Amino acid sequence: MAASTDHPQTPAERLISVAIQSTWLLWLVGGLYIAGPVIGWTLALMACWLAYVDRRVSERFANLPLTIWLWLLGMAAMLLILWAGHANFDLGTGKTIKSSIGWAKGWALIALFPLAGALLQVREEVIYRAVCKLGAQTLMLLPLFVLAPFIGLPETLWVSPLKAVGGPGPEYFATTLYTIEPGAGTPRWQFFAPWSPAAGMVAVIFVLLAARDKHVGWRTVGIIAGLVLAILSQSRLALVALAVIAPVVWGLGRMDRAWMWYLAAPAMVLLGIFGPALIEIVEALMNDFSAARADSSRVRAALGRIAIERWQGEAYWFGHGIVENGPHLVEYMPIGSHHSWYGLLFVKGLTGAIALAVPLFSTLLVLAWRARQGSAERVALSMVLVLVLYSFGENLEILAYLFWPALVLVGKVLAKPSEGARPERDHA
Repeated sequence: MAASTDHPQTPAERLISVAIQSTWLLWLVGGLYIAGPVIGWTLALMACWLAYVDRRVSERFANLPLTIWLWLLGMAAMLLILWAGHANFDLGTGKTIKSSIGWAKGWALIALFPLAGALLQVREEVIYRAVCKLGAQTLMLLPLFVLAPFIGLPETLWVSPLKAVGGPGPEYFATTLYTIEPGAGTPRWQFFAPWSPAAGMVAVIFVLLAARDKHVGWRTVGIIAGLVLAILSQSRLALVALAVIAPVVWGLGRMDRAWMWYLAAPAMVLLGIFGPALIEIVEALMNDFSAARADSSRVRAALGRIAIERWQGEAYWFGHGIVENGPHLVEYMPIGSHHSWYGLLFVKGLTGAIALAVPLFSTLLVLAWRARQGSAERVALSMVLVLVLYSFGENLEILAYLFWPALVLVGKVLAKPSEGARPERDHA
């Protein structure tokens, strides 16, 4: 009897499925931050080996799309730019080696996972089902997290000794049940992420992936789990992403339909008439968005200003080479954190920002054009839209160890032969 389409069949599928479903176990032992890079480099090495020994994979390698090459070249450029920044500021061999290892655990993964998705036999259905099964585990553990702050359990159970391998901070190796929001005194949950907004980002990705599972039961479980993560993380950006991305992808997937243009024409007329009023509403919403956590918004804005001023005045082309903590004004947080572009400009200069912008927005344009072709293309587009949106609220490279399933799916879809728009067979 033929195996189910969502059952892992190849070594790559088994590794990916087991890794996703082992998220909570890895969180418990503090190994998530280590597992991400290990999985990324393992999949990449598997892909390279198969490209050498398997004619079919060799053909796929020879036909890699330009977008995959842009990711590989862009992330490789990040390493060269890093070296240039270290040389400009005489940071020494030790810091250069440490930063290079950091590159291998961050920026490199953003290219390696798409490469693996493009070369290895990994079906989207396997990723969808693994995410849904992780969602089932999440719902089972949810009562523990929700009750923890009210029954006296500590915020952090422990910090794993695995932190000795090195990382950005102890929060990446901590088993944290909840945190207390400064000022408000209310509990907030980050689950298996290093902080709550990062949990919101992962939640958005999991909702969008789970929504594509063909089994109604598993799909429902996955979506509910992702929504719960998003709500309890109290991430403003996660709620915005959930509200915006699905309609945008739905519209782009139907841009070749005549009725879409018939709807768009009067919509543009109405937009012109009510545009000023809509602008005022958007501005009010943005003010409310910032006021929801005024202290957080203030710190983020200050971190951005400091990053821009020091980038322009001290390290325009190749950046400062390393992350630096800001002053007391920003609670000593790293300069440029909470924002990929500010962080890149400060650490890697204009060349670093270009190295991310070219592959990211090229991929966005390609998938936006191909969104008419099928559900897989639309899911991949939604993944890239999440990355674009969160690039203005998080440092992408430091969270690649969490959102890597999205990167595998993007690589898989990018490598598919581009076809003309197919008739709609589903209701995605």
